[in-house]
Amino acid sequence: MNANFGIKILFRYGVFLSLYGVCLLLSGCQSQGAGELSAEEDTTESDTIQKYTHTDIAMGTIITEVMYGGSESFAVGGIGRLRELEESLLSWRVENSEIYNINAAAGSDKYTQVSTELAEYLTQILKISADSHGALDPTIGKITRLWDIGGENPQIPEENELQALLAHVGYENIELNGGNQVKLPENVSIDLGAIGKGIGADIMKIYMEENDEVEAGVISIGGSIVTYGTKPDNTAWKVAITDPGGDPGELATLELYGENYVSTSGNYEKVFTQNGVTYHHILDPETGYPAQSEIISVSIVCDSGLISDALSTACFILGYEESLKLLEKYNADAVFVDDDYNIYVSQGLINRISISKEAYTIHMIE
Repeated sequence: MNANFGIKILFRYGVFLSLYGVCLLLSGCQSQGAGELSAEEDTTESDTIQKYTHTDIAMGTIITEVMYGGSESFAVGGIGRLRELEESLLSWRVENSEIYNINAAAGSDKYTQVSTELAEYLTQILKISADSHGALDPTIGKITRLWDIGGENPQIPEENELQALLAHVGYENIELNGGNQVKLPENVSIDLGAIGKGIGADIMKIYMEENDEVEAGVISIGGSIVTYGTKPDNTAWKVAITDPGGDPGELATLELYGENYVSTSGNYEKVFTQNGVTYHHILDPETGYPAQSEIISVSIVCDSGLISDALSTACFILGYEESLKLLEKYNADAVFVDDDYNIYVSQGLINRISISKEAYTIHMIE
């Protein structure tokens, strides 16, 4: 997901930038067009810290950066880091990226040498795939493209074509050895679309750490957000969760301090309707159809962008009950919203969430 779902960034002058997932409430920021950057000052009693806000496009989505400290050139440079990540490692489209090369060699009985960085990502992804019993599966990309939900030609696939592709879905088909070598059987391909934005969030946290002058920052990448450091006024980072029940606006707001990664998956964006039935884009690797459970939105908060992004997808597919052990295993907090107006909140978030809609009932996850 990440599923990529409705993020909105609220700026001081009432302008909204439509993104995907959760919403970042950034009082004191000015909205900027793609590629533009603004610099302002936040003044505390003892310090004056320059703030840089930059909005641009990368990884197929809108990126919004807010950094306290650093420089204009450094803030703009973050977009370059994300584009490099996509083009050199993660993209199945860009020729000679590492994922592209792995897929191109599928069925050749040859291993593809990859970087230690990608090997570590794949190792972690495959572990989450196994722990989620295949709810997260990076080999479902061809079926996602067949449905094309959110694309130019969304369609219900022909059953025989769907089943033919489904026969080649399975994270177990990815062979990764200790020498950073990857091999795939014929007709199997890797697509990291459900995890890539979270990896991008991890990369951007590292990027901010590289500059000692950056004291704090928050960056949204599609359905994933990373918060870093402490704001000059010591107030919380405010992350708003979109109402998935069809009522416009935010459902709840999370108040977070320090370093956090937040990813949301839901059934309310990237949809199409045919013959009165609405289909969303989060596909169940077992059936090849949009996942069905009582859950309509899942937000994950943890200490890793990759994990938050992966778990938001896996937990949406698994449903509430089956997700609880997975969350415990990865020490992750969650906010589940079901189709009966219930909100289930982890103990770690129960005192940090404010509900905006009276129709919903909040429950703490024991």
